[in-house]
Amino acid sequence: MRVLGIDPGLASTGYGVVEARAGRLVAHDGGVIETPPGAATELRLVSIHRRVRELIGEHRCHAIALEQLYFGQNVRTAFAVGQARGAVLLAAGQQSIACASYTPQQVKAAVCGHGRAPKEQVARMVATLLALPGAPASDHAADALAVAVCHINNAPLARAVAGAEAHRAEVRR
Repeated sequence: MRVLGIDPGLASTGYGVVEARAGRLVAHDGGVIETPPGAATELRLVSIHRRVRELIGEHRCHAIALEQLYFGQNVRTAFAVGQARGAVLLAAGQQSIACASYTPQQVKAAVCGHGRAPKEQVARMVATLLALPGAPASDHAADALAVAVCHINNAPLARAVAGAEAHRAEVRR
């Protein structure tokens, strides 16, 4: 399974491509999609959408995992993140790629063992889990790789739950 992890943002969208292969996690790519601060929102969204479509095709991704929107105190930032998520979801939908969303706490727990890990610990654990020579240069890329790892680690459980739900639905008929 090859997953494109996304840490969405209008100015900087982190991405990371991780594959589960023979019981190991392998990083294929990671970085940041940056959009010009002075550009119109719609043009920034086009840039994010275009690059995500390129990444899906280039890496033949099976799924996309996104970090869920965290509101915090800044509503303006939340809207911008939501718009970036929409551009990513559109790119996935156009190519019939399944998407999943994880809260920051779920991602941190999957990578570090607890949901309150600081960013530096997440970056170090991502480097360790993916056998990288060092932590990713960008927090956004580290977070995106962590989201992909979270999805891969949760995929077997999600399939089991979906199978059980389908079985219960079939039994009720």
